[in-house]
Amino acid sequence: MNPHAGIAVRTIPRTDHNLVMALGEHGVATVHEAQGRTGLLAAAISPAWSGAQVAGTAVTVSVPPGDNWMIHVAVELCREGDLLVVAPTTPSEAGYLGDLLATALQARGVRGAVIDAGIRDVAQLRQLRFPVWSRWISATGTVKETLGTVNLPLVCAGQLVQPGDTVVADDDGVVVVPRREAAAVLAECRRRDAAEAAARVRYRAGELSLDIHGMRERLAATGLRYLDHLDAVDQAEEPR
Repeated sequence: MNPHAGIAVRTIPRTDHNLVMALGEHGVATVHEAQGRTGLLAAAISPAWSGAQVAGTAVTVSVPPGDNWMIHVAVELCREGDLLVVAPTTPSEAGYLGDLLATALQARGVRGAVIDAGIRDVAQLRQLRFPVWSRWISATGTVKETLGTVNLPLVCAGQLVQPGDTVVADDDGVVVVPRREAAAVLAECRRRDAAEAAARVRYRAGELSLDIHGMRERLAATGLRYLDHLDAVDQAEEPR
C-alpha cells in the first residue's frame, strides 16, 4: 500500500524552460553519456511511434495496478512544457492512457508521457502526434477506484524521478536529469557534441577511430594480435 495515497501536490519547482529545451536538442544518448551514463530508464520503455524527440518537466503520477484515476487528477495540475511520468505501484500491463487522455494533456501543452505500464489507441496517438513511451501496448482497460499520488518522487522503470526534473525522450529511450544538475549536464552535452562534430569531420576524411582516439596502444597492451592470413591462426600461441 502507498502510505501517501491521496496526495496531489499543486505547486512544484520546475527546471528552467530554456535548460529543458536545450537538453532536448541533444537527445537521449548524449544526455545519458554527459551525466556519467546515469538516468536512463529501462530499455523496455519504448516509443508508441517513432520519430519524436521531446523534453519536458516531470509531473509524476503513482498509480495502483489497473487504475488510472490519478492520471485524470494529474491533467489538471499539468502546465505547458510538462511531461507526464507514470508508474504503477506493482507491475501492470493495463492500457493506462489512450487518445482521450492524450487529447486532454495536449490541450494543456503537455509535451508527452512516459508510462512504466501499458498504453492503447496507438494509431490515434500517432495521428495526434502525441509522443508516449511505455513498457507495453495493451487494449486492457483500467478502473477508477483507488487513489495514488501526483507530484511526489517515484521510481519509474528503474530511475528515481523527482517532480520538476527534466525528462528527455526519443527513439533511443528516455533519460531523466535531476533539476539541480541540468545546467552542468547541458554544458557537458555541448562539449561532447563539439568533440563529436570534430571527430565526424575526420571520419568523413577517411581517418580511423583507432587513430583518432588513440586506441592502438591500449589494444596492443590488452593483447590484440594481428595475423596476416588464416593459416597463421594454427601457428599462433594459444590464448592465455
